[in-house]
Amino acid sequence: MAGKEIAVKKYVVRLDVEERDRLNALIRKGKRSAKLLTKARILLKADVSDAGEGWSDSRIAAALDTSIATVERTRRQLVEEGFEAVLRFRPLEPAPARGEGRRTAHCRARQRQHDRADAKKNILKPHRKQQWVIPPDASAAFVANMEDVLEVYQRPHDPQRPLVCLDETSKQLIVETRTPIPAKPGRKARHDYEYQRNGVANLFMVFAPLEGWRHVTVTDHHTAIDYAHTLRDLSDVHCPAAVKIVLVQDNLNTHKPASLYAAFPAPEARRLVERFEWHYTPKHGSWLDMAESELGVLASQCLDRRIADKQILAHEVTAWQDHRNKHHAKANWQFTTANARVKLKRLYPQFE
Repeated sequence: MAGKEIAVKKYVVRLDVEERDRLNALIRKGKRSAKLLTKARILLKADVSDAGEGWSDSRIAAALDTSIATVERTRRQLVEEGFEAVLRFRPLEPAPARGEGRRTAHCRARQRQHDRADAKKNILKPHRKQQWVIPPDASAAFVANMEDVLEVYQRPHDPQRPLVCLDETSKQLIVETRTPIPAKPGRKARHDYEYQRNGVANLFMVFAPLEGWRHVTVTDHHTAIDYAHTLRDLSDVHCPAAVKIVLVQDNLNTHKPASLYAAFPAPEARRLVERFEWHYTPKHGSWLDMAESELGVLASQCLDRRIADKQILAHEVTAWQDHRNKHHAKANWQFTTANARVKLKRLYPQFE
């Protein structure tokens, strides 16, 4: 129709050999949920690589007895979130107790208001976030690591021993493969979008919450070697005058001193190991890492859109980082050990 802009959005599924093998193996074993197995079959049939036929959404839906909307959601999730996200199990939030529904909804509404206010003030307040991913049962190991991190957060500011939190995340890169059809007299340009995965980039966040300083490194991978180089830069480039760097991070298997030995000769690895005071959040307790909260700000302010390639991603992240650093955006952490012993009492081992 003249004068009307037409927009068609498509998500191209192009799998590599390893991804196809993983999906086929998952289907053969048949030990995962029916929903996940359906996703796997959708991707295999939608694949337009040399090994795939590239079925239409309607044909896939009919063959698998599912809806076209489900096929489209699966395509979109693969392109926008990545292959691992499609296979990842997402636990539901626990249902509120009887009579708590309205109060929970009200608390969540108030929480969103707090979050918006915090964003306007440019101050991170991670203690206000609702956290659901905590162990259901008491755990001495969880409590020990939690109280260790909380003790670190209560220390007075010491420029000679800066507190630095570290975390990492990934960003699926998405490229637009079709260009708009130019406008003609009496007709607007026609945008016929087609989005395709363009690789995945990893982001390491190092955040000094008391200084209001952060640095984000964009890498191709998230290996032990990448982690080791991030720590060396933190030590020798960003904090060279520090007597000791107090490091808080989650317990990912690559976030260990051993990674330094995998990346550097033993004398250099040992030097770097001794530059840090190592502290780990407990399993299911990554919310105690203030770098994770800072990554949340990055995601909402910078990463919540399609980015085509690593170069653009690095440019955008650096601009965001410089803006936050210019305003010295800090973290206002108020959750203490005393709070934990009251509010998270059920997580502590009980004694007669």
